[in-house]
Amino acid sequence: MKTPPPLSSLRVIESSILGPAAITTALADLGADVIKVESPSGDYIREMTWPIIEGISLMHYHLNRGKKSITLDLKHEAAREVYRELVRGADVVIEASKPGALARYGLGYEDLRQINPKIVFCTVSGYGMTGPYKDMPSHGIAYDTWSGVVKPAYDEEGFCYIPEHVGIGINAAPLFGGLAVLAGVIRARETGQGCFMELAQSDAAAAFDWYRSESHMAYARPENVVTGNKADNYVRRPVATAGMKEGVRYQLYDSADGHVLFMASEQAFWKNFCAGVGRIDLFEKWPGSKYADHARGNRELQAILRDIFRSRTTREWLDFGVAFNTPIAPVNTPANIVDDPQFKDRFRVLPHERHGADMLGFPVKFIGEPEADPERAPTVGEHTAAVLNEVLGYDAARVAELRQRGALG
Repeated sequence: MKTPPPLSSLRVIESSILGPAAITTALADLGADVIKVESPSGDYIREMTWPIIEGISLMHYHLNRGKKSITLDLKHEAAREVYRELVRGADVVIEASKPGALARYGLGYEDLRQINPKIVFCTVSGYGMTGPYKDMPSHGIAYDTWSGVVKPAYDEEGFCYIPEHVGIGINAAPLFGGLAVLAGVIRARETGQGCFMELAQSDAAAAFDWYRSESHMAYARPENVVTGNKADNYVRRPVATAGMKEGVRYQLYDSADGHVLFMASEQAFWKNFCAGVGRIDLFEKWPGSKYADHARGNRELQAILRDIFRSRTTREWLDFGVAFNTPIAPVNTPANIVDDPQFKDRFRVLPHERHGADMLGFPVKFIGEPEADPERAPTVGEHTAAVLNEVLGYDAARVAELRQRGALG
């Protein structure tokens, strides 16, 4: 007997615009029935950002894969009634737009819980439902600048610009939100009571990068209470990776054909490395302390290591690390990571021939089960008739009537 997908019993009704739709992507990957309710004009995510693939944005292909699209013009009561019927048999409603957007149509949490007490209602927005920023229009990068993730850069003419960086808010929110939604569903199935939760992408960005912010808060306390590391004479260095610039035994180095990350901060690893390259004299001269010793600021040693690492290829250094129990990692880029052998072993790229773009599937593996193979992201209203028939049992005449009344756009 074939094992069903992990979330095959979960039905989600999603009303989303742009990036917040990411909250349900992983749920769809895991087999949830995600029904994306769109206005007749559709979610304009299909036209946003770049690359554009055959007229459709990569972001749409990526975030909305595996979902079904149904169009409902919620200005019509007939459409609102269809929405309520969908919610009757659902577990989750996602309002991924401005908070209260559904309530304006009489489809907010208090309205929907009357017809489905177990419904888990999650509203996802930029700055959330409260606070002085709650009404500010924004895009995904705003939550990264707000949370302190992005450091402003300047070009050669002195103009400030947005530097390349990993988008945190837009990626962290689905992780926190998806976990909370599933927690809400588990409780609802046990107690019969749903809940109303809200998620701000800005909050998610701040929480995801909590360590750096909390480190600054710690350093605000007295110096005799909060110090640096013992191996570094307790000096209060800049927080997180900002304090790594002067590191030597924990640093990036050029290899013969690229770069490697050297991580011999433990004395035992440092000794293994020195023995492995036939330079035990380096260990004898600079043994360091037992843990977290980066040999900070030792330029003499850094120059020696620079020459040593340039003598072998990245692949040779990775093999060396395994042979001599020394932490050494490759340094990839977003462009070449797909060529990395570890990546090739761990991931099956979802091909563009089937999915519209070459994407990664869900990264957690269920041992002994096939990997998820989500359907291509839908066109606007692609599944309207199928959803109405298969989920609500409407026949062709009922669908035609709704369309004639303008409910479907």
